Amino acid sequence: MIGRFRSGDEIFYGDIENGRVYPKGGVPAGIFNLSELRVLPPASPSKIVCVGLNYRDHAEEMHMEIPEEPVLFLKPPSAVIGHEDKIIYPASSSRVEYEAELAFVIGKRCKNISASKALDVIAGYTCFNDVTARDLQYKDVQWTRSKSFDTFAAFGPYLASPDEVDISDAKIACRVNGEIRQASSTANLIFDIPYLIEFITEIMTLEVGDVIATGTPPGVGELQREDIVEVEIQGIGTLRNEVV
Repeated sequence: MIGRFRSGDEIFYGDIENGRVYPKGGVPAGIFNLSELRVLPPASPSKIVCVGLNYRDHAEEMHMEIPEEPVLFLKPPSAVIGHEDKIIYPASSSRVEYEAELAFVIGKRCKNISASKALDVIAGYTCFNDVTARDLQYKDVQWTRSKSFDTFAAFGPYLASPDEVDISDAKIACRVNGEIRQASSTANLIFDIPYLIEFITEIMTLEVGDVIATGTPPGVGELQREDIVEVEIQGIGTLRNEVV
């Protein structure tokens, strides 16, 4: 596992092992206890590309047809928060919802990547919460406002490298105040990760650190102020945030 951390004024990446952090490249010097550091989002993206309706069981839940192509939308970098950061409930919304997702971070600048070579550009996998103002999504029809509030792109806590985790059939879950609200598997993805990379890079250049969120399983629902929401993915970890 690789994380991004802050110690005083220094921000650095480090390998995590048994509760200790080993800075990559030896900078800063020394070994840290994880409890000494602030955990930051594991990437600083120029853009966040999200996929809508990408789980078969979610499409069945919504009584919607399987899409012929991925449905894409963007979240701005200003929406990013990390593990244990606060999700801010906007005053202009009366219904904010969670969406647990598997995300991956781009490790190489890429354009027009074939599916057969797609895994070569992935730095690692992480947990993502596509927080959404559902009432505004329905009101506006297009999704920009409902998905773009500050704090509405929570991801982390760490990155699992492609050789550390098998995401072909990983359990994905969302809990609110300890109660399971979503439970599925990445085996239910309609469009797999190589296909998504080929599809997206035909449209746009992906930069190092860009985040791709792959869609949410069934069971999306409402969040209230003071709720604790957790996204857990097998082999990757648990992302935890409080709503304020």
